[in-house]
Order: sequence, then C-alpha cells, then structure tokens
Amino acid sequence: MTSQSTLQSVPALGTHPASGSNPSRAETREQLSKASYDLLVIGGGILGISTAWHAAQSGLRVALVDAGDFAGATSSASSKLLHGGLRYLQTGAVKLVAENHFERRAVSRQVAPHLANPLTFYLPVYKGGPHGAAKLGAGVFAYSALSAFGDGVGHLLSPAKAQQDVPELRTENLKAVAVYGDDQMNDARMALMTVRAAVDAGAVVLNHAEVTGLRFTRGRVTGAELKDRTSGDEFGVDARLVLNATGPWVDHLRRMENPDAAPSIRLSKGVHLVLKRTSPWKAALATPIDKYRITFALPWEDMLLLGTTDEEYEGDPAEVAVDEKDIAQILDEAAFSVRDQQLRRELITYSFAGLRVLPGGPGDTSKAKRETVVTEGKGGMLSVAGGKWTTFRHIGRTVMQKLESLPGRPLGDDFEPISTLPKKLPLPGIANPRAVAHRLVVDGPAPGPRMAPDTAKHLATHYGSLAFDIARLANDDPQLGERVHPDAPEIWAQVVYARDHEWAETADDVLRRRTTLTIRGLATDEVRGKVQDLLDKK
Repeated sequence: MTSQSTLQSVPALGTHPASGSNPSRAETREQLSKASYDLLVIGGGILGISTAWHAAQSGLRVALVDAGDFAGATSSASSKLLHGGLRYLQTGAVKLVAENHFERRAVSRQVAPHLANPLTFYLPVYKGGPHGAAKLGAGVFAYSALSAFGDGVGHLLSPAKAQQDVPELRTENLKAVAVYGDDQMNDARMALMTVRAAVDAGAVVLNHAEVTGLRFTRGRVTGAELKDRTSGDEFGVDARLVLNATGPWVDHLRRMENPDAAPSIRLSKGVHLVLKRTSPWKAALATPIDKYRITFALPWEDMLLLGTTDEEYEGDPAEVAVDEKDIAQILDEAAFSVRDQQLRRELITYSFAGLRVLPGGPGDTSKAKRETVVTEGKGGMLSVAGGKWTTFRHIGRTVMQKLESLPGRPLGDDFEPISTLPKKLPLPGIANPRAVAHRLVVDGPAPGPRMAPDTAKHLATHYGSLAFDIARLANDDPQLGERVHPDAPEIWAQVVYARDHEWAETADDVLRRRTTLTIRGLATDEVRGKVQDLLDKK
C-alpha cells in the first residue's frame, strides 16, 4: 500500500458521523448559552480539565471552554513524564517527592494504566561531573524508598551493562550509572481522556471558544462572553463561579476582572526535540548538567525525545517558539551522554516549546518549585496556576477543596464533598493494553486483513478498550483501516473517531494531539488536506 493510494481513497470516507457521536458545536453553544452553571472553567489545559472532572464528579453543573484546543498549549508540550521529581531531593523536599510518587503510582497503576507505562532511567556519572557516584547511588535509593520500592530498588549499574540497554550511551569517562524508575505517557492523549471523563460525569465542553469578556452581577464575576473561533458565533455562559485556569494567560484574564491586577506569575520556556532513533533503547537517560538541571533522552513513541531548556520568558505566550539557540543547547547538552551519531540534525522530526507557569518572584527559574497557587480576585473569580502534570488529580482536588471553603457560595443540593468521592476513579478505556493489542491483532477488523501489530499496539496504548470502537469503524468501512501514512501506525478510522468523539476541529487537532503524525514529521500538506476534508464532512 502506498501513501498516494491511501490518500486518494479518503474523500469518500466518513461522510456520516458515527453513531453516538458528540453534540454539534451549534448544539453545544446553545446548551451553554441557555443553561446556568455552578462552575465555568476557562482553560482546557490539564489543570482546568482536571478541575472540571472533579467538579462534575461532585455533582456540580460544569462548563469548560478553551480558546484553542484541549491541551493545545503547555499541556501537550511537556516531557511526557509522570515522575516523583528526583531533583527535589536536592532541596530537601522529601514530602513533596513522596506525594508526587503517590500520584504517579495512582495514575499509572489504577487511574490510567492503559495510557502510562513504566520507564527505567539511567543517570550516568561521568568523571568531573556535578555529582559523585556515591551521592547519586544514595539519592536513587532514597528516591525509590519514597515510592515504597514499587519500581524496584534504586542502585548503581556498571557502564557495560547500561550500554547493552542504551547502545548510544557515551562511555568515555563514564564511572557508573545510577538506576531508578518512573513512568511516561502521551500527555495530549491523557488530557483528552480526562476531558472525556469530565463529559461522562456531566460536564459540557467546547474548545476553540475564546473568552472576549467577563459577565458581572453586582461587581461579582458571574460568567463570560465567548466567540466561537470556528464559526464566528458569539454567545455567553452564566455561572455562579468562574475558574481562571488559562495557564500562561492567567494574568490576562485576571485583568479582565480587575484592570489593576498585579502580575501573579512568571513564565519559563521549555523546549524539546523529537528525533528518529538509530537503535532500540530499553531505558531513558537523565544526565545531570549542573547541580540543579537534568537533561533527558527518552525513548517515546518509537522515537527519541530530548530536552529540556529552562529559560525565563517574557513575551506573548501565543508566540513562544523554538529557535536555533534552543536546538543547539539541547543537542549540546545531550552530547554529554549520547553519541554523536544519534544527534545528527537530519534525524530531528519535530520540535516544540511550552511555558511553565511559576509563582511570581525572583530567582533562577530552574530552581523554582512547581507549586500550584489558587487565588481569589476582586470580583470573586478564582485563578489557578502552576503545578506538575504528575499531580493533575491532586490539583483538581485542591481546587475543589478551595471551592468548598468559600463563604456564601452554596454549591447546590447535589453537591458531594470531594473527600467523599472515590480517590482513584479510572479514566475511560481502562484495560490491559497488551490484552487489547492481542485481541486487535487476532480478531482484527473483518472483512479484510488482520490489524498490523504496530497499529494494534498504538491503538491499545492510546485508547485502551476504546480501541475496539475504532476497530469497528474499520470493520464497517475497510478503507478506514488503511494507514494515514505508510511510515506511521495510525489509521484513517482514528481521524473519524477524533472528529466524532474527541472534539477535533482542525487538522492540527488531529495530527498534533490526537495522533502522532506531526511529531513523526509526517504531517505533509497532502495528509493535512485530506484530514481536514474528512473533518469537514461532519
């Protein structure tokens, strides 16, 4: 099968939305404008999504809107890790590391085992490096102890053994390798599944809906004016409480509430590179650059993820971008522990930049704690900013506890305190991904050939049991079982599924966040055009 033949077949596909698909944008706009909500969450990054999920679980009437796509900014520009934060031990933040480990294990073991996977990390100790072998050996032992040794016991490993698992490991002047365990994920997919969980719990959501102003009643913020960026339609949402979870834009919205609001955050730019791998990697590298910073080389989505930078950023958040200085820095720092043949520029398929939201204040951003701050503004709007992907459930619960403590804000007859809800409620699609992949290969979409193993694995680890819904689409129309690009595992059924069930409106929504085609460097103009054609058929 060639790329050309696949693409030529697409225009006839997916004319009718799949049964049980999401409401149309017009229907959602009408629902948002006619109902009154207990909570309007502005911002569809993981902090806003998690809060909407927990609030809907608590029985609140919840609306969630975002000016762009869900997880369209920082939340899909992370290092793709669920981790305890090894570097925090350097500052003595033992309790924080233990809390992070608890959340990491909860997400990867009970909440979303279909979307997260364990990853072994090698921390190389080079002659003249910022840390000695004994110190790092003790550090990774303490780190694993704080996770109750759930990922094994942190220890030291010989350079020869480490190179068997990471062939591109640079061994010149390598004294030892410290070993520890964490988890990784596809951040955009994790965010989308959490949106789906919020909707399943009763939330009403709309992406590509920009807030143009706030609504006030007797000086209190009681909703927002919005514009649908896809159609130009303007509408409004009424809510008893508004949560500003807009990440890098949090102060922009605070100034809508109070033009005199002082800055509350600062931003740190983090850049990553994605490269084709020259050999298989069975472990990740976490290489100390100095006393505080670590650079990662992570096997991810059958590629290699390098990063990250940590540089204060003062520009427009919408214009953050990767520049030549960022690329050179990442490659130079990776070269401490990765051989040159894996760092050739022609292997780079994609690069991306995100903005960490940090509490305002002085000091080096690389040393700043990833704290979450919840504040109440002059008009009663709550603003939440900062935090780590690993603790997204904890942040949602923290915001809900803040809501519960607000005086004079009855939360409705159906409200249940967050403390009474299940603490490890799974995300949709929870299943053993290996079992799902096996069934997809054995049963496959019939009639037609069985599903290719790489496609089955991809679907299982990005959708869990919901992968069977995609297989059924391919079963009903075998052309939907064709690959979008011959060099990637994705099939056209995923585009239809993203359109009808995952709020995808643009080619970027599909290619960058619902699939991996952009990060693989395969989002050609032809692919983008055919994907958009399919999206337009709803």
